[in-house]
Amino acid sequence: MMRVEDIVEQIDALQRSDLDVWITEALIVPHHDGGVIVFSERECARIRLICTLHYELEIDKDTLPTVLSLVDQLYQTRRHLLQLTAAVAAQDKSVQAAILDALDLAGTSDGET
Repeated sequence: MMRVEDIVEQIDALQRSDLDVWITEALIVPHHDGGVIVFSERECARIRLICTLHYELEIDKDTLPTVLSLVDQLYQTRRHLLQLTAAVAAQDKSVQAAILDALDLAGTSDGET
């Protein structure tokens, strides 16, 4: 867990006022530990992502929630795909082959060759 002061000190471009806005807008959801605001490793990574989007890529504050929502959806889809891959890998070879055949059929019906 990292305190507000620590994350602001660690990321050169990060302005405390921006961090406060992102918390208020629930782009970042910190934890409270004895009245002290702290961030998990996941939230620290999200803060770094937001800093990159905002300061380096110059995505404005009104667009940030939309971009973050899309990134969240992408990561959720990735997690689901990894779970599906693990579930398929746990099946018998015949079931795996049937799934692969079904995927091949679905791909060719969409006009792919």
